[in-house]
Amino acid sequence: MKLIRTLLEKQEELFGKGKKLEKLYPLHEALDTFLFTPGSVNKGTTHVREALDLKRMMIIVVIALIPCIGMAFYNTGYQANLAISNGAGALDVWQTALFSILGLTHDPSNFTSNVAYGALFFLPVFIVTFAVGGLVEAGFAVARNHEINEGFLVTGMLLPLTLPPTIPLWQVALGILFGVVVGKEIFGGTGMNVLNVALTARAFLFFAYPAQISGDSPWIAADLAALSGASTLPDAVSGATWLGKAAAGAETFASHAVFGEQWWNAFLGFVPGSMGETSAAACLFGALVLVVTQVASWRTMAGVVAGTFIMATMLHGIDSDTNNMFAVPFGWHIVIGGWAFGLVFMATDPVSSAFTDMGKLIYGFGIGVLVVLVRVVNPAYPEGMMLAILFMNMFAPFIDHFFVQANIKRRLARNAA
Repeated sequence: MKLIRTLLEKQEELFGKGKKLEKLYPLHEALDTFLFTPGSVNKGTTHVREALDLKRMMIIVVIALIPCIGMAFYNTGYQANLAISNGAGALDVWQTALFSILGLTHDPSNFTSNVAYGALFFLPVFIVTFAVGGLVEAGFAVARNHEINEGFLVTGMLLPLTLPPTIPLWQVALGILFGVVVGKEIFGGTGMNVLNVALTARAFLFFAYPAQISGDSPWIAADLAALSGASTLPDAVSGATWLGKAAAGAETFASHAVFGEQWWNAFLGFVPGSMGETSAAACLFGALVLVVTQVASWRTMAGVVAGTFIMATMLHGIDSDTNNMFAVPFGWHIVIGGWAFGLVFMATDPVSSAFTDMGKLIYGFGIGVLVVLVRVVNPAYPEGMMLAILFMNMFAPFIDHFFVQANIKRRLARNAA
């Protein structure tokens, strides 16, 4: 490490004021501060010293995401191997050759095989996200002559986890480009964005290329064309997410009890879905890490849970012969789709969510209500967490404004008395 420190200090002279590489100083500074604690300190008589800086905050979020990333590897491969082992599809030529070299088979009970196959799909999406998004971040930093911060580190982690394994890589590049530029940089960069950047990218992909990010086919990384007429195959091989099957009338949760075998499969994440969103258990670990370290607010999470519970309970009592989503109870809403992932990692975004204590409760409550309304009332779009969070992102500043003004009025009245 001492050698690297010495090398960086020598290279810093090339990026100094008036030097040829002065414009590229943000790139050097980003590498330096990523590897080492900055040597500069605040100057002046008045400043606040905070132990939890942006870098530490982002790293804590990444640690909280580790179980979800692990499920992105394992469950992506598990769902594909389950389909392939039942004759529902096959690998590409290069994938078959790679599996032959590694001595792996498509056995869904083989942990190594599942992780290896999942890596073939998750890692390319992950790499493209960081390559394109990182270049855009660096370009804006150089153009604006400010440092490259760690805000994109979490965005780059979140987006791949919200995407299906079969999404084309060029669409991933377009999505992260749109999310970073339109969702953040045009507002001024990290800390200034109104909308969650990762969700902005995903929303762009959903509305621009719905065939690759919705429907039945994208969620299992295998050719499911052989499924026609194969009614003997297990339900998990059908390709559709459980939310999608319920909305289409192919699945009813009335026959599956909460805390039953099927519920535990959904809770643990062994179901089709976005690569890192399927496991509520993995998200629960992340929630504990974020709340204990005070990186995320428990008030926002509590508001989402309360809103979801009240709205799901109200609608669950309505009988409908044409819409199975009315029959989905609260216990199922929280383990299917991206509800748990959105609750823990998206709704609690410290930039785009509410700041005031009471505002966080109302902000979260609004998300909980909206996600159930979108899922149930509009079965054509069964996953409502993304839209619910983005919608409440726009109202977060207004919620904070009213509470701040109310506090100011109370203080003025108290002082006047």
